[in-house]
Amino acid sequence: MDRLIYVAMTGARHALEAQATVAHNLANVNSSGFRAQMNALRAVHLFGDGMPTRSYVVESTVGSDFRPGTIQQTGNALDVALMGKGFLAVQLPAGGEGYTRAGALRVGEGGLLESPQGYPVLGDGGTITVPPDVNVSIAKDGTISASPTSGRGAVNVLGRLKLVNPPENELIRGEEGLFRLRPGADAGADANVVVAPGAIEGSNVNAVEHMISMISHARIFETHMKLLQSAEANDRQANQILSINR
Repeated sequence: MDRLIYVAMTGARHALEAQATVAHNLANVNSSGFRAQMNALRAVHLFGDGMPTRSYVVESTVGSDFRPGTIQQTGNALDVALMGKGFLAVQLPAGGEGYTRAGALRVGEGGLLESPQGYPVLGDGGTITVPPDVNVSIAKDGTISASPTSGRGAVNVLGRLKLVNPPENELIRGEEGLFRLRPGADAGADANVVVAPGAIEGSNVNAVEHMISMISHARIFETHMKLLQSAEANDRQANQILSINR
């Protein structure tokens, strides 16, 4: 019974947390470049003071699903979709780099090229500034060129997107949804990463699959709660039997 209580109690808590993860994924089903989060649970023994029969549930794996999303053509000159593996590098407010596949780029204040979340996009030489009154084009290798809207004048290269391909098992997801390497580490540019101009990559969240998962986690939570109720009933009956035999 002791083991039953601990497994059911911690299992119910993590079932709720898993539901929250699924809900977060569903909320980003239309977010470009979003990578679904994953949870896995396992039972372990409780070490330290207490009964040796006690065990509880912990998250054994919290990772991300790096399967690609669907490429959608937009015709927007600033939109880019990464083909295959790879990430765009952006500058974090506290310094360092973050990595994203959200390719709906925009020009922010001061002409800085930004990600959809407002983070400055990094090039091989730092941030990229887009001058006013120009037509921008992005090549497959990430090279950004600008030509005057008047049609007169030379085409200028503004920079090249920093495209990286760090090992996926070394990436950590931040609370803002960006990926990063371990503290103090930045990924180097990878010439093998290419982009599709005028397109964005959709989220890799399968709405139907996640709805089924939501129902499954709800049933798991109900099962754990029933186990707790059974443990309470067993304890009550045991007390009644013991009181009779006194």
